[in-house]
Amino acid sequence: MKMDEKEIKKYNKISSTESIKIVPFDVQKRYTSPHKHDKYLEIVYFIKGTGAHYLDFEKFEITPHSIFFIKKEEVHHWEITSEPVGYVILIKESFLAHSLDDTIPKQLLQLTSSQCIQADENDFSLFALFSALTWEMNQKVVLQQVIEGGLKAILAKMVSYADASQAETTDKSVLFLNFLSEKLVNSVSYYAGLLHTSAQNLNVLSQKAFGKTASDVIAIHMIKEIKRQLIYTNKSINAIAYDLSFKDTSHFTKYFKRYVSLTPLQYRKNAVLEV
Repeated sequence: MKMDEKEIKKYNKISSTESIKIVPFDVQKRYTSPHKHDKYLEIVYFIKGTGAHYLDFEKFEITPHSIFFIKKEEVHHWEITSEPVGYVILIKESFLAHSLDDTIPKQLLQLTSSQCIQADENDFSLFALFSALTWEMNQKVVLQQVIEGGLKAILAKMVSYADASQAETTDKSVLFLNFLSEKLVNSVSYYAGLLHTSAQNLNVLSQKAFGKTASDVIAIHMIKEIKRQLIYTNKSINAIAYDLSFKDTSHFTKYFKRYVSLTPLQYRKNAVLEV
């Protein structure tokens, strides 16, 4: 990479010794620059606050009782115009790996397509759950069972408000999404190999869990990442194609245009004009 190339910033708000963090929203973070998270997902619940949350390519209004679900591969930033009151949950993969049951990963999978969820203003139990978990995290001995129980209750509320799909999920479907967030390769067989299954079986699993072929699921993630690179970095088209393991720029351009109806360069120019 050339020294003058701009990369997408990565923020890390959780220490290496923590697998989950639950804290009040930091009022100093009202304005941030576009960034990703370093290997964790974030849930932000606003009790009070106004402004805008930019998540990938969309602008969401911040209102009281809105909940934002920010996945680790997404680029986001805040423009909060009044003093916020709320809570933040940061979850690493290591927390999920040591979870006592598989409920939480399945709930997170159900929320995959959710970005902004509006809770009922009279739902006092949601506030109580966030408040209770924040208190629990500050104890000398933090009980894993209590944290998991509270988190499962919060996620159940989010799933309910999001009216998320109740599609059946499996460990492999969760792993498939995790592998996609770790490394993007335009190959069904590549991910099938990581999952120790066949490409045909991965397609069946993907159709059952997401209602899409494995190739389509990969394409959704791939196009989102290409758009991030085009908007938030100044990398050349050649460099982006190389970083995402396309065999050449021509193949990369045809692939992007198939889904977006614009070449990468046209999309970048249009995106700059819209800013």
